[in-house]
Amino acid sequence: MGAQSNPDAGVISPSSLAHVVLRTNNFRRMVDFYVKFLGGKIAYENEYLAFLTYDHEHHRIAILDVPNTNKKDKESCGLDHIAFSFDTLEDLVLSYQQRRKFGMVPVWCVNHGPTTSMYYEDPDGNQLETQVDNFDTVEETDRFMRSKAFSENPIGVDYVPEDLVKRLEAKEDHRSIKQRPNSGPRSQDGIPS
Repeated sequence: MGAQSNPDAGVISPSSLAHVVLRTNNFRRMVDFYVKFLGGKIAYENEYLAFLTYDHEHHRIAILDVPNTNKKDKESCGLDHIAFSFDTLEDLVLSYQQRRKFGMVPVWCVNHGPTTSMYYEDPDGNQLETQVDNFDTVEETDRFMRSKAFSENPIGVDYVPEDLVKRLEAKEDHRSIKQRPNSGPRSQDGIPS
């Protein structure tokens, strides 16, 4: 009998994260934003619910209109952000350039070490991270996350997105671009709110 059929063996892990549902009182703006932000499409929509997808899953994001919902309180507990991965730095930068044309600009750009990331906000103030992995393997990422440099600064080093664009246009080596500069200690006080 395998571990999966033994209820005392712990909890079997899901095969993937299927979707996220966002409650809003700003339905049309949220739906339009996410379709553009994800380069996605509406799989289903009625007057209070929209299922959106951008890949093989039937829906990744659902937007639910709840008229009496209060505005987001960034000082309360709850989900901090949703992260979306890209395969290459070129894709991360291209998505940045495309979103910028829609007036969507990052509120924070940071090389965390494990990832190079750009954070955006949707119309309700929810944060969205777009990222690319900085290491080729999970083992390399694990080593970095156990390093003294990461222990001193698990937040990362901020960067200017246009500088990233210029470095790619100059054909700089990707390993060099992805390598996080050593900036010394940084605490959670350094995270933009």
